[in-house]
Amino acid sequence: MAMTRTPVRRVLDYTVLSVLAFVFALPALYLFLGSLKPSDEVLNGLSGFLPTHLSFDNYAAVLDSLNSDSTGYFWQFMGVSVLLSFVVVTGGLIVNSMAAYGLTRLKWRGQNAVFTLVLLLMLIPFESVAVPLFYMFNGQRNTLFIQALPFVANAFAIYQFHTFFKKIPTSIEEAARLDGAGPWRTFFAIIVPMSRPVFASVAILTFLIQWGSFLWPVLMVSDPSVRPLPLEMSVFQGQQPPDWGQILAFGVLLVLPVLIVFAFFQRWFVEGVASSAVKG
Repeated sequence: MAMTRTPVRRVLDYTVLSVLAFVFALPALYLFLGSLKPSDEVLNGLSGFLPTHLSFDNYAAVLDSLNSDSTGYFWQFMGVSVLLSFVVVTGGLIVNSMAAYGLTRLKWRGQNAVFTLVLLLMLIPFESVAVPLFYMFNGQRNTLFIQALPFVANAFAIYQFHTFFKKIPTSIEEAARLDGAGPWRTFFAIIVPMSRPVFASVAILTFLIQWGSFLWPVLMVSDPSVRPLPLEMSVFQGQQPPDWGQILAFGVLLVLPVLIVFAFFQRWFVEGVASSAVKG
């Protein structure tokens, strides 16, 4: 029998959660307020939270400073990151969902061994294979192709899809087969529409990883024309003397697309989390 919470317990729970949410939101608040302040007022400790001398001058300065052939163009860096993220997310959703479906529903020799290999790949951090990959693809440096290729197939994404697909009743697919649907039609016409929550979850997580990717571009990119936004931010931050107001403004511009993507997918993302919690 489920226990009902008393009003006092409910108020206490929400108070604790609100305090924790506020604490976790403080860095983001400091980032936003600092981006609107003059540089000499940014690193002033707790007084940095005071909304004084606010303006959008730092944003204008960032866009103006990255607006020439010698420095590169801000919107070009942004475009590279958007394109790479779109390719990795879209390609990853297709490749990883199909791989997971094959491991979950199709019966073939070695199926369990391949899935075990996928699980083992989840234990290998990218940093441990970055240098070997660098030497393997050294001839492809400074291309968009090589920045996206290693991240399309993802073991963790396959595992997420695999876990969700296993919870879909097999009777639905059996009914589709009786109607003459093959594996391809069953997957795209039935499984995919039913799996929007896990597609949203994988899309958000993949986008977060790809959008913030830094190590691989550091190794593979030296041409500003194919430089993604996180790498350009490190170059911008290294300028002397550092202008912290502009650096924080750059940080806000880097974070905004992430918030937009999450806002777009949040409905299905929350459904996926709730579904996993209930079924788990």
